[in-house]
Amino acid sequence: MNQETVAAIVGAGPAGVATAACLNLLSIPNIVLEREDCCASLWKKRSYERLKLHIPKQYCHLPNMPFPSDEPTFVSRTGFIQYLDNYVSHFNVNPLYCRSVESASYSEIDGKWRLVAENLVSNETEVYASEFLVVATGENGEGFVLEVLGLDGFEGEVIHSSKYENGRRFGRKDVLVVGTGNSGMEIAYDLANWGAKPYISVRSPVHVISKEMGQLGLFLLKFLPCDTVDKIIVMLSKFKYGDFFDYGLERPSKGPFHLKQVSGRSPVIDVGTMDKIKTGEIQIMPSINSIVDGDTIEFANGKTKPFEAIIFATGYRSTVMKWLQDDGEHFNKDGMPKQRAPNHWKGKNGLYCVGFARAGLFGISKDAQNIAQDISFNLQQNKMWPPLMNALKGQPLVESKSCSCFN
Repeated sequence: MNQETVAAIVGAGPAGVATAACLNLLSIPNIVLEREDCCASLWKKRSYERLKLHIPKQYCHLPNMPFPSDEPTFVSRTGFIQYLDNYVSHFNVNPLYCRSVESASYSEIDGKWRLVAENLVSNETEVYASEFLVVATGENGEGFVLEVLGLDGFEGEVIHSSKYENGRRFGRKDVLVVGTGNSGMEIAYDLANWGAKPYISVRSPVHVISKEMGQLGLFLLKFLPCDTVDKIIVMLSKFKYGDFFDYGLERPSKGPFHLKQVSGRSPVIDVGTMDKIKTGEIQIMPSINSIVDGDTIEFANGKTKPFEAIIFATGYRSTVMKWLQDDGEHFNKDGMPKQRAPNHWKGKNGLYCVGFARAGLFGISKDAQNIAQDISFNLQQNKMWPPLMNALKGQPLVESKSCSCFN
């Protein structure tokens, strides 16, 4: 099967469907290729039940479609999935599912991208050609698990946070959650609510703020410098949570919004985890050294403890470099754009990427709109330039007599 289109989009998560929707509004033909059997598979298949958006809904909607007014400020997982399904339907986005893109390369001969995909249903190879290629697989292509000495011999259960649904089966078990990002802290809280005995392994300092502090910070950033906002939010965090050292945690030296801008790392939005840490229902442990004797974990401070399960809430990584060729050195070895925002979304030869700004759904929305507008501009230029050159062929752009000022 061979098919041509103007723009090929790889990935049908929020980034891919947002870009397709923006292109559809401009009547630009496009094809969305998705390896899973649904759109937004990260939300539908790889997120835990109690997940909610940690940022107010006005910062999380996709282009040209705000959340309904009756939706709560912090949208639930099911609410966001319903929103995405409505978005796909409303903007007539029709991804081709179960298509695993094996390679994408650019041809200097005809100036087009050639995508080779495997149809996971029919096991047939399909080829697509396009003038523009949009990489929309994002930062969260696959779960990342730390390399730990002895992990292969661990006798308990080991999963990545993307496989965690709820803590039902972990009741009364000693469970180590590795990672203090939003997922790790929230999973530990959920485990405690199901009667498990969760521990959190901490590798680095972390900011913890409430949803209200995050909402206030986003509002203040409209009027105040980031440094000033950070000082206000850190002061409020200290007032609410006290000294982190008392619980085995440490605050970073740089402020939460500064770190978000320069590294993409978000502050932890507390859902009740800190109260359980204070009461000892959740205990803090240092980073892992190794696993010994089948179920015993040795930590950086030399202490050891047996566990029945480990959940790695250690984030995700990009999979772009597994299939994208001839990228014009747009991506680094980790599959992230070399150019930092706001210049990250556009490469060479009609290559674009969306969802790599480490700016959440708000960044995705901006990227999608920029890409659609840029593709539209390029198409208009391509249509205008040949006729213009033909019309001007053999004619001077400016008659010499009109340049008398230089005589």
